[in-house]
Amino acid sequence: MRLVTYTHSGMKPRAGALVDGDRFVLDLAGADRALYGGDNADFLSLLALIEAGDDAFDRAADIVKRAPDAALTPRAAVALLAPLQPPPQMRDCMCFETHIRQSYAAARQIRARAKGQAPMETGESPLEQRILKLFDQQPLYYKGNRFSVIGTDQDVLWPSYSNALDFELEFGCYIKRAAKDVPKDKARDFIFGYTIFNDFSARDTQSVEMAGQLGPAKSKDFDTGSAMGPCLVTADELSDPYALEMIARVDGEEWGRGNSASMRWTFEDLIAFISRSETLHPGEFLGSGTVGNGCGLEHLRFLKPGNIVELEVEGIGLLRNRVVRP
Repeated sequence: MRLVTYTHSGMKPRAGALVDGDRFVLDLAGADRALYGGDNADFLSLLALIEAGDDAFDRAADIVKRAPDAALTPRAAVALLAPLQPPPQMRDCMCFETHIRQSYAAARQIRARAKGQAPMETGESPLEQRILKLFDQQPLYYKGNRFSVIGTDQDVLWPSYSNALDFELEFGCYIKRAAKDVPKDKARDFIFGYTIFNDFSARDTQSVEMAGQLGPAKSKDFDTGSAMGPCLVTADELSDPYALEMIARVDGEEWGRGNSASMRWTFEDLIAFISRSETLHPGEFLGSGTVGNGCGLEHLRFLKPGNIVELEVEGIGLLRNRVVRP
């Protein structure tokens, strides 16, 4: 299924599913009412559906298959929010080594230019080497601001303190049910589905605050800075999440592309690592981190006010956001 949270004609957010080649949105609660009668609390939101478990999932799949006309609305007539807005928890991980190495190299080029020196390619610093060594030993992640999550076609408000805004081409998974001390070979069973994630980043702020060695803060945590969507593709729809072409475009121009096949750490790795002595709850979101070539920094380019950023991930769809400087 291709599940969404949407609004239409001023109503409160509703749980739905994209059908008929994504041309229509099916109101899950309305469709259930038309087919079975009564009101089913499992379809009040996508989080409620996830928390309700396998029986609710199977019933939703049956509803989507039957899709009564009375519960359909043209996709063009609705506004899509993030699949879960907000999710119960969100963590963004570093899974792509190419992105890390290229970002470090780009940052060195920028620092050299700022000092009036000729840009040159140098090796990683001792700190960068330590981080890369740790990255090779275990997954690394930070916890983002879940209240900054927005959906496709919603504007991203440029943070007032930054002059170097960037995008990040990512995707991520939602947790299906409570997970604690999960072995890697069982972890796939705890993935409910996937979506695209754009982790907008204030690079000038990030370069300053990372010296504190506590991870990103205001470089990531600003209203509207975390875009997700356009839909949640359930795990049964993606036979291989590690063979997906990923493309980033700005105003229609391709800025970078990569493939999920290059992930050093899989979502199964992340679940096994994070769930050690800690419970992951239904609906929690784990981001993949930026795919190699998937941000402006790696290309020494940054966004401008008014830019429209489009992230496309094979099998999931297209996440589109305009950057607005108030």
